[in-house]
Amino acid sequence: MEETTATLSAFAVGLAGGLILGLAARLGRFCTLAAIEDSLFAHDNTRWRMWVLAMAVAILGVFLAEARGLIDPRAAHIIASDFNPLSTVLGGLMFGVGMALVGTCGFGTIVRMGGGDLGSFLVFLVLGISAFMAASGPTAVLHVWFLEPLAVRNELFADPRLHIVLAKLTGIGATLIPPLIVVGLFVWVLASSKFRSRPGRLAWGVIVGLVVASGWIGTGWLVYDDFDPRPIVSYTFIYPVGSSLMYMMTSTSSQLSFGIGSTLGVLVGAFVGALMKNEWRWQTNDAAFEAKRQIIGAFLMGTGGMFALGCTFGQGLSAVSLLAVSAALALGSIWLGAWLGLLFLMEGSLSGVWRSLMPSKTRPKAPAE
Repeated sequence: MEETTATLSAFAVGLAGGLILGLAARLGRFCTLAAIEDSLFAHDNTRWRMWVLAMAVAILGVFLAEARGLIDPRAAHIIASDFNPLSTVLGGLMFGVGMALVGTCGFGTIVRMGGGDLGSFLVFLVLGISAFMAASGPTAVLHVWFLEPLAVRNELFADPRLHIVLAKLTGIGATLIPPLIVVGLFVWVLASSKFRSRPGRLAWGVIVGLVVASGWIGTGWLVYDDFDPRPIVSYTFIYPVGSSLMYMMTSTSSQLSFGIGSTLGVLVGAFVGALMKNEWRWQTNDAAFEAKRQIIGAFLMGTGGMFALGCTFGQGLSAVSLLAVSAALALGSIWLGAWLGLLFLMEGSLSGVWRSLMPSKTRPKAPAE
């Protein structure tokens, strides 16, 4: 199929930003699961502050772009879609558990592939296939039957952005809320002297936030075509993984897209970053158990990411930058799912997870040997 100027431009924007994100992951150690693990088990919020810094910069970038008339966030799929709390929470939990089982998220899977991890190729395949299954296959039917009817359709969530909803509830001007949120996030991030002493983490956090904002601006202003209007998009790594697989199989009858460009960009950026750090090498898993765990985790990530309308990146940064109400629900659910998944890996069984969650006084004593 012949590529249009708009599709090629969107591909180029996604590719350029993806290259930077791949470098950020490799050189700046920008990783969601690592941030969650550090926060939960090492009580170290340094990596999470880098993530929150990226959020703040992205929110600021989107707010300024909207104020200048460069983008209309209502044209984003996450905003145009009906707000569905149950689907978001269920999908986030599934994604979080899957992320823990795999050992990384969709974004991290591509980064690992760029570093030569052969096991991540398997995760990439299963994640992409399961994402398409949840978009228009068997699991999509389950979503349509059981979750879509529970979407919230009322005036309060007609525009499901946090500052719009709060403005309706409180009467505060909607334009006053985003700057307050940004200031609050910056204050929390910079309150840590440990984080302030690491200029590299600061720089990469800012860079990632700018890249996320550039996705919305690039597709909403640079690429927008009045004769071929399309939703504006930014970075997410669930559906684009499936799109990339589909394009490799049907390139003569399909088109390039922002998502395909971003996926390729992260892969190349991670490859370059691995070479720069002298970390590139072929790696694989020897145990069949590892492959089984990765297949199950990848399926949960692909399905859950589609149910939640995004992953750690799609909801945790891109949707956050729009102040989508669903972003907080999704990110919280992903955190909870990841915590439960990590507990499962540490305890070795669901019963072990249950025992670890019980108060110490009510835990059953282990049988005497």
